[in-house]
Amino acid sequence: MQPGMPSDFKLDAINRHGYEEHEISHLDGEVASSGARSNLAFRMVDDAEKQGLRSTNGTVSNKEHRSIHDRFFRGNRAAMSESISLPIHDGAKRENGSARRSGPLVSGTAYCISSCSMILLNKVVLSSYNFEAGISLMFYQNLISSVIVAVLGLFGVVSVEKLNWKLIRVWLPVNIIFIGMLVSGMYSLRYINIAMVTILKNVTNILTAIGELYIFRKHQNQKVWIAMFLMIISAITGGITDLSFDSVGYAWQFLNCVFTASYSLTLRRVMDKAKQFTRSGSLNEVSMVLLNNLLSLPFAVFSILLFGEWQYIVNTDVIRMPMFWVVATASGLFGLAISFTSMWFLHQTGPTTYSLVGSLNKIPISIAGLLVFKVPLSVPNFFSILFGLFAGIFFARAKMS
Repeated sequence: MQPGMPSDFKLDAINRHGYEEHEISHLDGEVASSGARSNLAFRMVDDAEKQGLRSTNGTVSNKEHRSIHDRFFRGNRAAMSESISLPIHDGAKRENGSARRSGPLVSGTAYCISSCSMILLNKVVLSSYNFEAGISLMFYQNLISSVIVAVLGLFGVVSVEKLNWKLIRVWLPVNIIFIGMLVSGMYSLRYINIAMVTILKNVTNILTAIGELYIFRKHQNQKVWIAMFLMIISAITGGITDLSFDSVGYAWQFLNCVFTASYSLTLRRVMDKAKQFTRSGSLNEVSMVLLNNLLSLPFAVFSILLFGEWQYIVNTDVIRMPMFWVVATASGLFGLAISFTSMWFLHQTGPTTYSLVGSLNKIPISIAGLLVFKVPLSVPNFFSILFGLFAGIFFARAKMS
């Protein structure tokens, strides 16, 4: 979960945001979320939707990439040095050239490791430890995320907009949907294996496209609709052949798709208005991470009391296990890491590479989920999962065309 988003949905949010945000705020928004988050840490800020920002036509200039990166990280000396003519020794040139060549590989690896680790660790917490208090887990991880981002902002490591009541009031609808996305995603991951969660989340793309058509009058090309049709087929066949089928888990996952699509669409409507209440006139990914996570805390406390989760927390033995806290904390940290690694990767490469890698990354995540948790698997279900994964890749490529 992002330190705000639990598992796969956080990643989807980052990707979706990253892919479409150029339309929303002309590179003034997030990466992500998801991320996304770009993801996101949102579009935070799927596939190339997520969990920042990329342009929908898949092209962003180097100048635009740098402006995104500098908005998040104040200390970007490299961007400043480019405009200053200074003598550079051959050794320094070779070192800089090597750094540029290795940058995409290192940042891409960090992004993939963060996303895979977050999902796997969340699955461990919810299933292996059989932890039933999803809202409480969300509260804990969002609290960690809020504290870390606030501290980084305090020391000037990242740029964070100062919050005010007008901004908070405008952002509340987005935050309520965000909370629904986190909680529903948490419970779906508890009941369904990771591979099927990944496939079923493709439904989010379909709901988002339908919403864009009726709300924003945005029409998709024929390849996109073909890809979405393939996604529907894979989701249906995957559910039918799923040996560990759980109706409760599938219900939570469908609800998660609705919340995730709603988050994406609502964010597009709110972004421009929200920017009017910030000092800089923009709202970057890091600020959105802080907004979403911080505002979710009082709602989480209220829900914990309302639904009686506090009684479970007080009586359960799992919270007395040190390793449980290690895993829960690590998953939250990896979730926050997705927000930063996705921004870094997007800056090093571009929207096309970012979105395609986000789609390809689902393959090792799904395989790891099947192997690590020893999911019972039939041949038809296996091919349904593969079909869905490649349908997602086809969708990402279609969106770029």
